[in-house]
Amino acid sequence: MKRVHVFISGRVQGVWFRSYTAEEAKKLAIKGWVRNLPDGRVEAIFEGEDSAVEKMIAWCHIGSPYSKVTKVEVIEEPYKGEFKDFKIRY
Repeated sequence: MKRVHVFISGRVQGVWFRSYTAEEAKKLAIKGWVRNLPDGRVEAIFEGEDSAVEKMIAWCHIGSPYSKVTKVEVIEEPYKGEFKDFKIRY
């Protein structure tokens, strides 16, 4: 099992990025959360099977249909198993 803390930069707010992220996470059985940051980036924590987390990171490089991702920063963290599902945080 794997956990990553991700920061996505580019045109990622106001383009349904969080909704598409939540949809993709649920497809991959990823648990955690996603939220907008005041500086224009999107922040997320993903927990799940190693391969599913890797697929989720790959998806973040593409993003929602209207987004334009310029950078994805991934920080690996110890797996905690603290989430029951995937949520959009506000």
